[in-house]
Amino acid sequence: MKRFEFGKPNSPTLGVSLAPLAVLLLSLPGIIIARGTDAVSVAGPWTLLFCAFLAVTLAAVCRTATRRGLMLGLRRSAGQILPAIPILVCIAMIATTWMISGIVPTLISYGLQILSPRLFLLLACAVSAAISVLTGSSWTTIATIGVAFMGIGEVMGYSSPWIAGAIISGAYFGDKVSPLSDTTVVASSAAGVDLFRHIRYMMVTTIPAFVIALTVFLCVGLFGTPSAPAGSSAMVKALESSFNITPWVLLIPLMTITLILLRVKSLLVLLTAALLGFAGIFIFQPDMAFSPLRAAGALWTGFSLNTGNASLDDLVATGGITGMASTIFLVTSAMIFGAAMIGTGMLGRITEAFTSSLRKRTSIVSATVGSGLAMNCLTADQYLSLIITGNMYRTLYRRFGLEARLLSRSMEDSVSVTSVLIPWNSCGLTQSTVLGVSTLAYFPCCIFNILSPVMTLVIAYIGYRIPQPSRQTPLAPVTVKAS
Repeated sequence: MKRFEFGKPNSPTLGVSLAPLAVLLLSLPGIIIARGTDAVSVAGPWTLLFCAFLAVTLAAVCRTATRRGLMLGLRRSAGQILPAIPILVCIAMIATTWMISGIVPTLISYGLQILSPRLFLLLACAVSAAISVLTGSSWTTIATIGVAFMGIGEVMGYSSPWIAGAIISGAYFGDKVSPLSDTTVVASSAAGVDLFRHIRYMMVTTIPAFVIALTVFLCVGLFGTPSAPAGSSAMVKALESSFNITPWVLLIPLMTITLILLRVKSLLVLLTAALLGFAGIFIFQPDMAFSPLRAAGALWTGFSLNTGNASLDDLVATGGITGMASTIFLVTSAMIFGAAMIGTGMLGRITEAFTSSLRKRTSIVSATVGSGLAMNCLTADQYLSLIITGNMYRTLYRRFGLEARLLSRSMEDSVSVTSVLIPWNSCGLTQSTVLGVSTLAYFPCCIFNILSPVMTLVIAYIGYRIPQPSRQTPLAPVTVKAS
């Protein structure tokens, strides 16, 4: 029987190239509508794997790829994504050790005690940002301390959309600039940029957007109807009875920040932070009576505490390394899908069609922002949007002499922080449910999230720290001859 072999590679047509992407873009919103937002983490990876299989099958039928081309695509995709996996594991360990050692509880306790009625929105945004930086998770911040802020703010007389907007703005700022954030890791990896180099470059657009957001929340608070804060004292007492709240524990994040400023390798910084947090469990929380074996088990399976305060129990619960498994599976599946799209030449064909007329710096960044927003709407998932957008534009930026960190920043500004503004996106659906405010209601109050993509376009137009691209010919799809 004649053995099937790939034929000589031809350039795939645009219609064939779009087919796997179309299936992906149509399937995920349908899954969310039919089964809810939680279904994305379960069905998303399998959808990606099916679309990867579809891409390879179409390439085989149309004779547009070779084994060598597919292996090249796998190597390129793996080179972008696989470095993120050990970082994600370290992030899971840090989330657990920094919670048990009392770092995050101490910050929350201090934040709640300094709340002022007239400065409530400003402080809610700032405290949410600080907690999100330390935890690397906007979802955790919003689902825990964000819920507490909602109750306090409503008692003070603030409208729910403004409270939600302040919380979301702060949480997504912290998530965006935190080295512990999985979306930040994915964005930097998809663009091929060192994690901390990516974070430092984002400050050009992120800091102005956040300062403007804080100013707006301050002005709204000064003209509000504040009253005595209520509801935070119970949380503070519960934290103090469950953890040893001491400023000394903040030496660990201070040492971590020092390593970041010294530009130590990302993975080494995160691993050191996890080890310091692990040691902090025994130094700062001796009353918890953690043995080394039990602490190691918490790193793997997560940590929970029964304090009698439901909000605090939700706040301190962590998933450990096993809790990161679904994200790692999703990232790995996206890597395989990216490998199929690259190896078959389909991604190159799509990129050529959508970027062939791009020449100037502003138009390239604008196209990146537009594509990121479109992917956020169509895939309904920020991880997929980051990876697909990164694969579409990475070669284009390199060809025109634009830095890869400009691509990673543009993706973060247009994908990571805007996902919560889209009603059918998994982020928008989740946060509106958690906070009890519809996405369309809090949309205009999420000042930082709205300003981030705008600030990217403004900086691209000005050209601050961005070189003008060199003149090049349009990108052509890369084909690899059969050996």
